[in-house]
Amino acid sequence: MNSLMQILPLIELSITTSVICIWALQKFSPNPFSFTVKIFLVLLIGNVLFWPLGLGMELPLVAYIRGVTGDLSIVLTLLLWSSLLPSSKPIPMTFRSAVAIVAFCFYPFALGLGMMDPYAWGYGSFPFLIAVIVFAVICALANWTKGIWIIAIAILAWAAQWHESSNLWDYLLDPFLAIWALVSFFGMLYRRRRDKARSGYLFRPG
Repeated sequence: MNSLMQILPLIELSITTSVICIWALQKFSPNPFSFTVKIFLVLLIGNVLFWPLGLGMELPLVAYIRGVTGDLSIVLTLLLWSSLLPSSKPIPMTFRSAVAIVAFCFYPFALGLGMMDPYAWGYGSFPFLIAVIVFAVICALANWTKGIWIIAIAILAWAAQWHESSNLWDYLLDPFLAIWALVSFFGMLYRRRRDKARSGYLFRPG
């Protein structure tokens, strides 16, 4: 059982890393990949990452990747995996903005700024769990069904102790998700400011 629990996170990260590789390859391809091609690439890249290849490395390549990144949050993992689906829609900016605001408030205090430690809330705090459920309800009201499922699965994974961590925060948020959300959030602010400036230039008197 213990060996299985050690293998499953490596399989999970192999798939996630494969999805990121596909995303990078897609950027250089003039045509979008079909769903069949994406699945083939996930299996191909995932196997290359998961099985030891020798070359002086005692462990699979994904084990070294995990040593650097740790276990990614379930939320980020599912967001990446769901991007392979043919019916995948863009992630709402409301969700990106909410994650950016939470990350901007969470990490400074979690790293020791001030007397409050929000990270401690993740150890079975009932009010924090209710807050997460309320956030899922907000996703439902925003008509983003995928967000409800992602948050629900993250809570179930935490309850089942899927990863080594027993803190709910680690299933909901990680530095990579936070960086992505912050870049998206500030990028949105920049684009709005730029569009407003252009609008003012085009419609100014004379």
